Amino acid sequence: MNQNLLGLSSMATRPILTALCDHIGREHGIPVRFDAAGGVETARRVRDGAQADLLVLAEEAANSLEREGHLLAGSVRPLFVSRVVAAVRDASPVPVLDTESDLRSVLLSASRIAYSTGPSGTAITDLIARFGLTDVLADRLVQAPPGVPVGDVLSSGRADLGFQQQSELMDLPGVVVVGALPGDTAIESTFCGGVLTCTGQEERARDVLGILGSEAAAATVRARGMRTHGHA
Repeated sequence: MNQNLLGLSSMATRPILTALCDHIGREHGIPVRFDAAGGVETARRVRDGAQADLLVLAEEAANSLEREGHLLAGSVRPLFVSRVVAAVRDASPVPVLDTESDLRSVLLSASRIAYSTGPSGTAITDLIARFGLTDVLADRLVQAPPGVPVGDVLSSGRADLGFQQQSELMDLPGVVVVGALPGDTAIESTFCGGVLTCTGQEERARDVLGILGSEAAAATVRARGMRTHGHA
């Protein structure tokens, strides 16, 4: 009997990995599941010695863990590309985001702006700094706690504008996705997979990474708000 493979991931890729793991089990006979948490928490778990076979995290975090020896050297590969989108509460006016000027105006008109602890959150605060609005908006920024979707902050009324990976905001009750950020403000994040050093099933873990990043997975990935790396 094949031993189950266990993966660790951030919340952003949870819907994609859940769907693809079902497919991998049915079509390839490899039982695999992923435990998802906030990206910072997942990286901490790995550093603390969590026992698992696979990891899917944002590119910078995955590369850092590989350099530290927690992932097998050479096993890290890009899997999914995600864009950051803006969202508002359901029943709120949907703003226009056709230009960078539109985005600046939307930021200035928001009373509370939600963002994540992950790479998208860092990119948003960097963007606000680029606009020269850090001081102006400092009291309006609401960072969602690790593992808590920005959509929850929006739907609960704690913010009226939010930014996060599309995969984490789409199809949430009480949330309307406005769209991707315009022009040069567009933000994309790459999520990478790797094989944990502590695995006892390296070959099967590598097989799973290959399937996750394959063209055959592309339609499932697109349906959940991302695209496979190297495939439109």
